[in-house]
Amino acid sequence: MKYRVTHITKYHYSKNVTLCHNVAHLLPRNTLRQTCDVSELKISPLPSNTSEWSDIFGNRQASFSIEKPHTELVVTATSEVEVSTASSLIDGAFPISWERAVEHLKTSTDPETIETRMYVLESEFIEFSDDIKNYSQKSFIPGRAILDVVEDLMHRIFKDFKYEPGFSSIATPLEEVLKHRKGVCQDFAHLAIACLRMQGVAARYVSGYLETIPPKGKKRLVGADASHAWFSVFVPHLGWVDFDPTNAKIPDEQHITAAWGRDYADVAPLKGVIFGGGDKNKLDVSVDVERI
Repeated sequence: MKYRVTHITKYHYSKNVTLCHNVAHLLPRNTLRQTCDVSELKISPLPSNTSEWSDIFGNRQASFSIEKPHTELVVTATSEVEVSTASSLIDGAFPISWERAVEHLKTSTDPETIETRMYVLESEFIEFSDDIKNYSQKSFIPGRAILDVVEDLMHRIFKDFKYEPGFSSIATPLEEVLKHRKGVCQDFAHLAIACLRMQGVAARYVSGYLETIPPKGKKRLVGADASHAWFSVFVPHLGWVDFDPTNAKIPDEQHITAAWGRDYADVAPLKGVIFGGGDKNKLDVSVDVERI
């Protein structure tokens, strides 16, 4: 499947911003099942300098600075991405137990596994707790295949938690999400990652987009899509496998990967610092995923 993704971010400031520095993860990366054929980043007002490089996770990262007064910042990322399904990867997987996967992660000396060990640790948005470990325990039956463990955890989160936009912000602690049993896709991805890491399984955060199909007879609303988040688990001798707890499914050709890291902090679509701007500012985000 091939898509054109348009992600528009607009900041409106109540007073002049005299200087800003920004970092963006808005250009989709290439993966085993995804190819980004075209990508472009447009910034208004024109920045005084821009640069692009690969971060430590291999994501495409861009930075820019604006050194003149402005009351509005508009960043438009446009990409054309071709995505294939990952179902055959799951179907042909060797049924290694989660205990063996954890032991492999601890003892193997191959470079990929050593690099993967960072995904077992706490990070900025992944905090361990007894409550999270207790919640995860039900899925970790002794001797169970690791992919069965993760799939069970994914379905439990989907069943136990309510998707409720506005309940949380990216700064809401996982303990609050677990207590109230509701949140959004970022919360569910972070919760699953915390559950897995506490049991010694390597898990990473994935940001991207999801094609939404309107109800039958309804027109597709341009710009009504949204950024999405899910997680991946490292399986020895197979690699990274994606899971989407918000929709209780293995990501397929409708899931478009932008970037991955330890958690949201590593892959925020756009972040930075500003000088000025006042205290009555407004943010508008529009995402359009168009099948081409």
